[in-house]
Amino acid sequence: MNILERYHAMEYGPAPEARNEADAWLTSRDFSASLFIGGQWKKAASGKTFDTAEPATSKHLASLAEAGHDDIDAAVAAARKALPKWQAASGYERARVLYAIGRAMQRHARLFAVLESLDNGKPIRESRDIDVPLAVRHFIHHAGWAQSLGKEFPGHAAVGVAGQIIPWNFPLLMLAWKIAPALAAGCTVVLKPAEFTPLTAVLFAEICEKAGVPKGVVNIVHGGPEAGAAIVNHPDIDKIAFTGSSEVGKIIRKATAGSGKKLSLELGGKSAFIVFEDADLDSAVEGLVDGIWFNQGQVCCAGSRLLVQEGVADAFLAKVRTRMEKLRLGDPLDKNTDIGPLVDRTQLERVRGLVAEGEKQGAQCWQPAGEVPATGWYHLPVLATNVAPANILAQEEVFGPVLATMTFRNTEEAIELANNTRYGLAASVWSENVNLALHVAPQLKAGVVWINGTNMFDAACGFGGYRESGFGREGGREGMVEYLALPKAKSQQIKAYEAPGGTSERSDGDGSFIDRTPKLFIGGKQTRPDGNYSMAVHDAKGRHAGEVGLGSRKDIRDAVSAARAAKGWAGATAYNRAQVLYFLAENLTIRADEFAARIASLTGASAKAARAEVDASIERLFEAAGMADKFEGTVHNPPARAVTLALNEPVGVVGIVAPDEQPLLGLVAMLAPALAMGNSVVAVPSARWPLIATDLYQVLETSDIPPGAVNIVTGRTGELAGVLAKHDDVDGLWLVADAAICKAAELESTCNLKRVWTSNGQTVDWNGEAGSLKPFLRRAVEVKNVWVPYGD
Repeated sequence: MNILERYHAMEYGPAPEARNEADAWLTSRDFSASLFIGGQWKKAASGKTFDTAEPATSKHLASLAEAGHDDIDAAVAAARKALPKWQAASGYERARVLYAIGRAMQRHARLFAVLESLDNGKPIRESRDIDVPLAVRHFIHHAGWAQSLGKEFPGHAAVGVAGQIIPWNFPLLMLAWKIAPALAAGCTVVLKPAEFTPLTAVLFAEICEKAGVPKGVVNIVHGGPEAGAAIVNHPDIDKIAFTGSSEVGKIIRKATAGSGKKLSLELGGKSAFIVFEDADLDSAVEGLVDGIWFNQGQVCCAGSRLLVQEGVADAFLAKVRTRMEKLRLGDPLDKNTDIGPLVDRTQLERVRGLVAEGEKQGAQCWQPAGEVPATGWYHLPVLATNVAPANILAQEEVFGPVLATMTFRNTEEAIELANNTRYGLAASVWSENVNLALHVAPQLKAGVVWINGTNMFDAACGFGGYRESGFGREGGREGMVEYLALPKAKSQQIKAYEAPGGTSERSDGDGSFIDRTPKLFIGGKQTRPDGNYSMAVHDAKGRHAGEVGLGSRKDIRDAVSAARAAKGWAGATAYNRAQVLYFLAENLTIRADEFAARIASLTGASAKAARAEVDASIERLFEAAGMADKFEGTVHNPPARAVTLALNEPVGVVGIVAPDEQPLLGLVAMLAPALAMGNSVVAVPSARWPLIATDLYQVLETSDIPPGAVNIVTGRTGELAGVLAKHDDVDGLWLVADAAICKAAELESTCNLKRVWTSNGQTVDWNGEAGSLKPFLRRAVEVKNVWVPYGD
């Protein structure tokens, strides 16, 4: 075949990447001593090892030390010992170390890339041109955060020892995402790589030695579920960061409940790839190839659900099939390879099983003609059509080269189909009409939205999901917050309070009492509790002060439905929300004397303290109103022809459980920021003194707050908090209560992985930093990063 014929055929000969340096590194190392603990290489205390194999050939690569509980204890002890000195180091000193790591990785970039492709199976073009440069970028980017930490995050300090668990699909990049911000913040780390792909983590530990990372600051332990569980459950770890499946994320959420550990989860996804009829179809096809067949589809944000507008569906799918026939399946070290092997036989069998089940449920699965290599764990790309929205291929994360296709007629249907998933990690929107694209992006329940592009990442731009795709962000300012904490203020342990049930005897001479039992406040109306029961309220001296409705599971259900229906509040402009909050503060001011008297009579507080609580509540409403149109997102300029819009969006329906201490201020301090950011609220007020909250009904009714934006259900704290935690339609929960109730709420929240903040059984100083407005404004928003490309 001559050159011209070869050009027209577009056939290429093999172009293998040299692996001699990687093989030399593999043979020169004693991997039985591959645990990096306290700056030293150690064997497992048990002597156990595990094997890692090459996915392309199934050949053995290395046998590594397998950490057990004793090894995790040693690693955590080393991290704890190194913490004070690393935390006390100046930002400049930490920045120099981070920069040194990045520069050392650059010098060994080719070795990292080849090892990654050998161990993971991803094509060398991806590991060489994407994974390694991005990993380097994270360390150099976070060197800047380290030096500017004091100015950018005043009053914050490192959260402590961070336990980090990463997956096998992006071994080096996930390591960088975790370690770089932790070191910049002043944390020390214990990181466990995935057992399928440990090699680049070993090389990274060698880099740490060369770059001058102090002993014990970075500890890397290899192993399986036992090592992961030991990290999650270790009492001396302050922060858990996990990337992996939603199922394991839920297990970790339960395991950390009540521990007080900070937690961030970056979990699975079922991302929509939406193609409108006015899109550049050829560009969209290339984007789709990158969106679903990048890394063999083993990507949490893979565009695995293709939604294409009916008018162009046939033409677009024809182009997709033609492009699929050109994809090259083969040796990941061949620079011409598009799709390498899956990471392991178990993953290959899982993908095959899901495709078979999808076909049973009616999907038509098509694959291009092509030979699959005789060795290794390869799977041809799959295009599934005639996929119903409930089909397993449309709902479950396959984590393989499988694309499920559906069509839509109009924009509203596209959005509905895109959001028809329990996940919410990413989405891709293709349209030549930027107005349409920017109209759709905010309506997608996804933490990242790419417009006319896909799989774009940068250290400056946060990445993370909504719903069961987890919570917390990696990268950017919001990623730094995950490793920082405010100093612990003096607090007291909250004692459990069992609200009395039924009525109680009135004092003698109480014949003039007029029954004005407050009802519940749901959907803008005062309604009787579903069970038609009430509970007694006593003052600080134990005297009968009145009764309130005894809310139940059904009342919470009704309140959540009303909150979900109050879509106009989230859609209102920030300026309009500010005006309503100002009006609410005005109306509370008018009745300030009345509320102060009520607080004093019920709680036993002095008249001065009661008035101070009311004044502080009014001030907090004013502050939240003032920030409603100022706590905004930002625009990032990543090193690409794109801008990234980091948008602050409301979490959704937020449950609030208020404390008995300072019952008015405690309620208002959480209610005000939630409303300011556009959330609708279901509030459970103090169970001991709920009459202070029921007095707010008339203030709310006269302050132009839309029906359903604020709902108040009185009752027993533990019971109602548990219902809110279990409710799948509640998106966030803020809870100040005793330790048992806080732990139970965190346990129950795993149903939909809602965003939960608790006081961990401690009182909150609402006049201090921890109880101030800004931390709650952060909790009241999800940060969505919308990538908008520009240029030809």
